[in-house]
Amino acid sequence: MKSVLEHKPENIRLSASQDAVIILDQTKLPGEVSYLTLRTAPEFYDAIEKLKVRGAPAIGICAAFAMYVLAQQIQANDTDMFLAEFHKIKEYLSASRPTAVNLNWALERMEQVAIHYKQHPREAMLAALLRESIAVQQEDIQMCRSIAEHGLSLLHEGDGVLTHCNAGPLATSCYGTALGPLILAKERGIEFHVFVDETRPLLQGARLTTYE
Repeated sequence: MKSVLEHKPENIRLSASQDAVIILDQTKLPGEVSYLTLRTAPEFYDAIEKLKVRGAPAIGICAAFAMYVLAQQIQANDTDMFLAEFHKIKEYLSASRPTAVNLNWALERMEQVAIHYKQHPREAMLAALLRESIAVQQEDIQMCRSIAEHGLSLLHEGDGVLTHCNAGPLATSCYGTALGPLILAKERGIEFHVFVDETRPLLQGARLTTYE
């Protein structure tokens, strides 16, 4: 059976020119599928702060790509000036959501790559940052698949499963975390009854109040 993810909207990717990051605007879901092209530090800050990109892994992936895109824009006469500006951008994006673990992890990881390539030409450093940002996404894809495989081993045909929170492909890179086993099961023809008590990526748990 083909992967059920083949028809999933792609939530984060580098542009073809690799000078921007394209994200699925999760604040518009489920009513509208809309994409944003992010190129500047304020645009990345806004997307993270306002949950246009949402889910811990997705935020980390976006941050890694953001640092690569923004590194290309740094105008510096020497490496020390480049690294100082890189650190300034990193701290700025970190402030968009200070409690997001994956955000700060990805930002720190990208900065360590830049520092490691301090003695290399600018082109080599940028190439290393590109590889690292792609690695962040690829590692999450592998991790999600592993979670899906292990989680599925605990479930059986006909089980009832309750889901909550935005823990699927939109919040990660691929299968998702908690929803991964259910998606993998669907690919393999294993049927569950799924109780979905929350589907929105944004404003989860919000209640509609009416006044008479």
